This record gives sequence, C-alpha cells and structure tokens, in this order.
Amino acid sequence: MSKEAQKLVANNKKVFHDYFVEEKYEAGLVLHGTEVKSLRMGKCSIKEAFVSIDRGEAYVNGMHISPYEKGNIFNKDPLRTRKLLLHKAEIMKLAGKAAEQGYTLMPLQVYFKNGRAKMEIGLCRGKKLYDKRQDIAKKDMRREVERDFKVKNL
Repeated sequence: MSKEAQKLVANNKKVFHDYFVEEKYEAGLVLHGTEVKSLRMGKCSIKEAFVSIDRGEAYVNGMHISPYEKGNIFNKDPLRTRKLLLHKAEIMKLAGKAAEQGYTLMPLQVYFKNGRAKMEIGLCRGKKLYDKRQDIAKKDMRREVERDFKVKNL
C-alpha cells in the first residue's frame, strides 16, 4: 500500500475561529486546464468561499483562483462558481443538515491528492461571541503553560 501524496494549496483557518466544524467531507473539484495550472502554483483563496447545494448538486461560490499568466484566452473568470464532485447520498445528507437552523457548509482546505484537485468541506455550526472568547482564553493559557515549561527546561 503506497502512501497517498497530498500537496496543500489553500487553507481556511478563519473557519475554525468562527465555526464549530462537526463533520468533514472530501470532494473533487471540476476545473478547467488553466485553473489547475494556477492551483499547482498555489494561487488560490478560499477565505470568502462557501458551499451551496442547488438542484441536487454541490457548488463552491466565492473561491478565487488567480488567472494563469500564460493562459491568455483560455483563462476563466477567477470567481466563477465551480461544481463539487460528491456522491448523491452525501449531497442529500449535507442538504438536509445544512437546511437546519445555524448550519452551513464551508470549504476548509484545497489540496492535490494523487494528482487530483480536492476540497475538504465541513458541516459547520456558527460560534457565538462567548464561544470565541473561550477559545482565545484557552489558547492564551496553553501558550503560557508552554512558555513556563520551556523556561523550566532551560
């Protein structure tokens, strides 16, 4: 069994700050040639992106893939809506959960897996302000403990 090669292209850290990620799914991306070349160069942003389900198909909106420099007339619109490749059962399950109050589908990361462009999407529930404050306080405490531990070990 060979280890699967993964190359991370874009990561969305903001999602983990603003949402509780409850489930993760891996989806393929439908892209054109110059978009794939631009992705391989790491020119992608998913900061403002979100996933929508329309007529039984999943789409990612707001994902920005910069135009490929040598692509000239073959370049597509950088912000166009792109289709996600998921099994029908997964799409129906996600559509049902996303319809519930407070749930949304967000892209977590874009990467290449065995030469194919993939996107990890998460079923997310929005955090309240006090949840965010708790997370920040936990992070600060952990940082202080690590700093104390480092000082003692010197």
